Amino acid sequence: MAEHVSDIAFTPAVKTAQESRGSRATYARMEERGDWRNRVTGELAAFVAQRDSFYLATSNAAGQPYIQHRGGPKGFLKVLDDRHLAFADFKGNRQYITVGNLSENDRAFIFLMDYANRQRIKIWGRARIVEDDPDLLAGLVEPGAKGRPERAVVFAIDAWDINCPQHIPRRYAEEDVAAALAKQQARIDALEAELAALRGVDAV
Repeated sequence: MAEHVSDIAFTPAVKTAQESRGSRATYARMEERGDWRNRVTGELAAFVAQRDSFYLATSNAAGQPYIQHRGGPKGFLKVLDDRHLAFADFKGNRQYITVGNLSENDRAFIFLMDYANRQRIKIWGRARIVEDDPDLLAGLVEPGAKGRPERAVVFAIDAWDINCPQHIPRRYAEEDVAAALAKQQARIDALEAELAALRGVDAV
């Protein structure tokens, strides 16, 4: 049985590597001081609600990993309760790698990125495919969503942690850039109108 929530990632092999490279004492203090969390907090819920994409990692029975990008409108990844997240799985290229992997190995990992604010959250857990719950699926589909939802993916949280911002490039969504440019253009238009009015007064 794990002594700490972070043991899901800090296995004996990882702790040995930390010890040999001088970081074990730092993480041991973290474990004793507060450790990672295994339930949804207001902070995590707010972060999830603002994401329009994330990365989902699974692996097959042989341990071969696979990472899939998931995208949609902000908030398409839903908080079901304090231990579960879920999202609607739409018809895609029909490779079904994630579906197949989860049929034989339910361990999964979600990686959430906020490039604009240089924040990232890592979530370890287990995922399952739900294909026989139309009410659940209907509650996961955003209004106006394009495509046909085929199933739900429910993710049970075992642990999560906020990563440091180091090395995260700052990037902005297209709509955020457009909004910022529109604000600047409105300011330019106002200043040009003011200048034109002043020139009109001087000309008189």
